Amino acid sequence: MASILDEYEDSLYRSASVPPSRAAVGIPHSGYVNARLEKETPIFNKQRIDFTPPEKINSLVVSSNQLCMSLGKDTLLRIDLGKPDEPNQVELGRKDEAKVYKMFLDHTGSHLLIALNTSECLYLNRSVQKVRALSRWKGHLIESVGWNKFLGTETNTGPILVGTAQGQIYEAEISVSEGSLFSTNPDQYFRLVYVLEEESGPVPVCCLEIERGIEGKFFIIATTQKRLFQFVGKVPEGTEHQGFSSIFAVHADYLPSFREFPATFGFSEIAFYTPKLRSNPRSFAWMMGNGVLYGTLDYSRPDSILSEERVWVYPSDIDITVNKPISIVLTQFHFLLLLPDGVKAVCTLNGQIVFQDLFLEKFGTLTRMIKDPTVQQIWIHTEKVVFRYHVQRESRDVWKMYMNMNKFDLAKEYCKDRPECLDIVLAKEAEHCFQNKRYLDSAKCYALTQNYFEEIALKFIEAKQEEALMEFLIKKLNNLKPSEKTQTTLLTTWLTELYLNWLGILEGDSSKRNLYLDTREKFRTFLGSPKNKDCLFNNRTSIYELLASHGDTEHMVYFAVIMQDYERVVAHHCQHDEYDEALSVLSRHRDEKLFYKFSPVLIQHIPKKVVDAWISMGSKLDARNLIPALVNYSQSASTQQINEAIRYMEFCVYQLEETQQAIHNYLLSLYALCRPDSLLSYLEQAGTNPNRIHYDLKYALRLCAEHGHHRACVHIYKVMELYEEAVDLALQVDVDLAKSCADLPEDDEELRKKLWLKIARHVVQEEKDVKKAMACLSSCALLKIEDVLPFFPDFVTIDHFKEAICNSLEDYNKHIEELKREMEEATQSAKRIREDIQEMRNKYGSVEPQEKCAACDFPLLNRPFYLFLCGHMFHYDCLLQAVFPNLPAYKQAKLEDLQKKLAAAGQPSKGHHRPKDADTASLGKGQQSREQIKADIDDIVAAECVYCGELMIRSIDKPFIEPQKYEEEMQSWL
Repeated sequence: MASILDEYEDSLYRSASVPPSRAAVGIPHSGYVNARLEKETPIFNKQRIDFTPPEKINSLVVSSNQLCMSLGKDTLLRIDLGKPDEPNQVELGRKDEAKVYKMFLDHTGSHLLIALNTSECLYLNRSVQKVRALSRWKGHLIESVGWNKFLGTETNTGPILVGTAQGQIYEAEISVSEGSLFSTNPDQYFRLVYVLEEESGPVPVCCLEIERGIEGKFFIIATTQKRLFQFVGKVPEGTEHQGFSSIFAVHADYLPSFREFPATFGFSEIAFYTPKLRSNPRSFAWMMGNGVLYGTLDYSRPDSILSEERVWVYPSDIDITVNKPISIVLTQFHFLLLLPDGVKAVCTLNGQIVFQDLFLEKFGTLTRMIKDPTVQQIWIHTEKVVFRYHVQRESRDVWKMYMNMNKFDLAKEYCKDRPECLDIVLAKEAEHCFQNKRYLDSAKCYALTQNYFEEIALKFIEAKQEEALMEFLIKKLNNLKPSEKTQTTLLTTWLTELYLNWLGILEGDSSKRNLYLDTREKFRTFLGSPKNKDCLFNNRTSIYELLASHGDTEHMVYFAVIMQDYERVVAHHCQHDEYDEALSVLSRHRDEKLFYKFSPVLIQHIPKKVVDAWISMGSKLDARNLIPALVNYSQSASTQQINEAIRYMEFCVYQLEETQQAIHNYLLSLYALCRPDSLLSYLEQAGTNPNRIHYDLKYALRLCAEHGHHRACVHIYKVMELYEEAVDLALQVDVDLAKSCADLPEDDEELRKKLWLKIARHVVQEEKDVKKAMACLSSCALLKIEDVLPFFPDFVTIDHFKEAICNSLEDYNKHIEELKREMEEATQSAKRIREDIQEMRNKYGSVEPQEKCAACDFPLLNRPFYLFLCGHMFHYDCLLQAVFPNLPAYKQAKLEDLQKKLAAAGQPSKGHHRPKDADTASLGKGQQSREQIKADIDDIVAAECVYCGELMIRSIDKPFIEPQKYEEEMQSWL
């Protein structure tokens, strides 16, 4: 133990001047590199304050970064440590021989009490410069003050407790008036609440502390030279301002609980450690004659908050008669004792002195040591010098102490940011648990360390702790990185083997049924873990082999489901005749490929359920891929079972509206085989448009013919427009059916007549029914009596045809009369046309001299012009210019050609020796050609008025300004 503590002390408190030879770089067994290359700063780093007091220092207090110092007889120096260059000096204003006995500064640094050796007390507020005397306090030598940390403010202390040298405890309150600097009496009241005594009688109240627990409970700690008293009581909510009299009144008749030690050196001092500002203290240390009583504070206890108490006895080098301790302060893990010649720091975890600091005699005798609880700084002063200790990283190596004390949780808490230290703690904890046969806890800790995997695994194997080994492997597996694929595969396979072995052992022992179920659940959780999913999937073949080698079909199916290997699951169920379970898996996971593969097997055993499952899949299944299963099934099944196949095909056709020819053909074959009535209705519902029919007409015709479904054949003939075949076949079934077929070719009268003649011949020659033959004449207007007569035998008398012949003659007469009337109407129409032509030849129009062209607005008679019946008049060239752009390209080309021919016809001949007769003939021929060209030009240009004809109508959507000329036109308007 001593060597460990020495190592701890050396690492924790080594001086800043460690020689380079002490620095080391090493690789411990954990695998971490532990490097210490820089000089480590001590925890308690002393600093001398650059301050030379003008007079000797009598007393010094610090709180909330406010330092107050009593100098000489009558001077008080106040320093805000946030602004150390702006000290504030206050004179006490005492003319007598009074000296400062003690000073007390509250937790806010606002209220300063100055106790004088003349049994007087002064008060100074941080915000004022004048010291005030507390008249009610006069006559009492103040030894201690218990500040109210819960109600105290910068202007009011709230109810506080004051301890005197005569053992009296007073309750008081000090307030700064709002209206003026002070009220008449700053001390609001000062009343006695209790007197502390020892065997010899009243003794000084060395220390007072007020703390509040839970549920309104208050704890008051008061110390004397040998005793530590605790007053416990509740203050009703809302009455905190009334003080603590009710707590002390409870103990008026009997002593409160106290701790007493026999030795004394005339006084005692208690220190507290508060982790955060405005929170309750967590630990205490009481310096008294026999040593230091230290421990923690537990506010949940009913009578005493002191807990885990231990006593540190003064070592031999501390003699309470010669060099007795002067002051004590408490940090998180240490208490510091101020001795006349130096400071000792003791670790509260093991009671070892871990730090000593001696002061030179030239600085004078050490007077007092105090701590500022807000900034955790420690101050020490003599009459000449002030020192300050900075506490830096006090918990840096505390983990070692907790580890050696087997307090592993605390050790891990204090090294959680240092992985190399955490690994050491975990390894120690794992070994500790292993030795105490807590194998599962040991496995969990080992899995978090960097120790050699093989050593740990062999350790559990040798101890025959398979369950702990599994726990270790699981934790190790969870800690692996995604990139460590080989290790993941190894651990996963090993764990699977261990689980299967363990399950095999437990399954045969009925007394361990619950353990078997728990292990099975853990195994299934392991198989279904998302972290292991990729590894298990990549190595699923090996896992299947392991499961098969153990004969664990239950988990083989479970694993296949996790891997989404539903094909293997369904195949397993089918092999064991569990067809309903197989179909349930298919329906649940809705994999169409698996449906195609296993439907031929399932439909042989549970046809109705399989068809229901197909229907529930809807359009996700391609019915064409299911036809082979249905065909194999229907060939060996009864009519009732074939109905299931028909049900699914009907669902595809009518609900899913399938258009695949194979589906419709198969449904036709099923109808032809079992449901001839449904066959005809299906064909009729499909319609007669070949482009909208989804079955194969030739296949359907052959199928219906093979099964003797003549009406269906007739319908198919009609769809194929083979009307003669349809009528021929229909006459074998029903004459009315043949008649309906004969009327179908509506656009081919010759064919219709031929078809009706077939029907008439059949009626006359086969049925020998004259009346029905005459009915055929009335049903078809194309048939005449003379068409039907050749079909009748010679012995038939004319009486049977009398009415028909008469009707036929009447029809002929009506037809002749109609032709005569049409001829007369045609003659009258021709006459009127000739008269209109004659009238147009003689029609003319008059043009006034002042008339102008409708296009150019110039006088019309200056140039050749056109006059239209609508009244518009145009120059020839103006009309040509207006019409030409709107003519089709071929008319434009023709017009240009005619203009060229007209120009050529108007030029004189260049020959001078032509005969006169030849010239005359040529002139006549040219004149005739010229007139014809002009007429052709007129037909193109003057066919209609450019303003009133179709040309204007066709140009209604054309813009007034051409797009290419729009910008130019717009600029001209600007």
